[in-house]
Amino acid sequence: MKAAVLYQTNQPLVIEDIEIDAPKANEVKVKIAVAGVCRSDLHFMKGEAIIPVPAVLGHEGSAIVMEVGEGVTNVAPGDHVILSFAPYCGHCESCLNGHSNACDNHQRTGGKQFDGTSRIHINGQDLAQMGKLGCFGEEAIVPATGVSKIDPGMSLRAAALIGCSVTTGVGTAIYAAEVTPGSTVCVIGVGGVGLNVVQGARIAGATRIIAVDINDAALEFAGKFGATDSVNANSGDPLKAIKDLTNGKGVDYAFEAFGSSETITLAFDAARKHGTAVIAGLAPVGEQAGIDGVALVRQEKTLKGAYYGSSKPSIDFYHMIDLYKSGKLDVDGLVTRSYTLDQVNEAYDELDRGVVGRGVIDYGVQG
Repeated sequence: MKAAVLYQTNQPLVIEDIEIDAPKANEVKVKIAVAGVCRSDLHFMKGEAIIPVPAVLGHEGSAIVMEVGEGVTNVAPGDHVILSFAPYCGHCESCLNGHSNACDNHQRTGGKQFDGTSRIHINGQDLAQMGKLGCFGEEAIVPATGVSKIDPGMSLRAAALIGCSVTTGVGTAIYAAEVTPGSTVCVIGVGGVGLNVVQGARIAGATRIIAVDINDAALEFAGKFGATDSVNANSGDPLKAIKDLTNGKGVDYAFEAFGSSETITLAFDAARKHGTAVIAGLAPVGEQAGIDGVALVRQEKTLKGAYYGSSKPSIDFYHMIDLYKSGKLDVDGLVTRSYTLDQVNEAYDELDRGVVGRGVIDYGVQG
């Protein structure tokens, strides 16, 4: 099969013919249908996040099941599925405590399967799979707990986005922050995840949702998904602008969806007294943010992280699907451009330049 391979950071992905094994016990072989163009992959390409190379990136996707390994009962060949980049073992401490999105064994084994071995290879060399997926390949071997069966009539594009940006963003607002009706919100960084934090806050009943970005086109686009106000952080002091929109108090919930020390600090500072700042963006490895320790205590602020929207993907994907089917959640409108696998580097060049909306790699797979 063909796949886009990362050999070294700050170099283009290389389209290669690679080998793929049959699934082992509790694994599923899938044909990738749609893969999202997500900034998290760009972090690995730039060396801001670490994955062993060579690797096949791509962690937001939908697929069709081709084959199942021994013991797999949740899906069968021909099923349409959403892929999760956070499969779980079900028996580690995090899983048993209800945090399957942060499974200890998944994080320990990283880009290999749960048994510590690889299923994809090139010229005898093992390849890592981002999130045990590797959606920038035509096929993948994935853990059975990383696939969720969906109605075959559902859009595979929408399903792919639910696999990452939608669940991460909406979940950050609904599950991690538990945004309340009538509250005020700011979302710092309105890319793929940030747009869905906006949607999650709207669905939860927030009355003022302030989008913060440095891209005017992104700010305008955010208005289509529920942002009531916008602040261009390059046009003055963004903290002052946020406070000016909230009678000098700051917001009840401040969300960071970009990933930098500066934006993390801004989110904390933008939260009002007794407010909550939730960090969903992944900053470069080793980057530290400055937090006002006096304000944390005296103003009783809450600062927390949210990975994958603090969701339980195998359950919460279906919550997202219900919101989508009911018309409360706009997933189709997020997609603004489509590419083939051969255009993957072009896709990431455009993402890095700040083109708004979500791009997808469409493999042309029919159910």
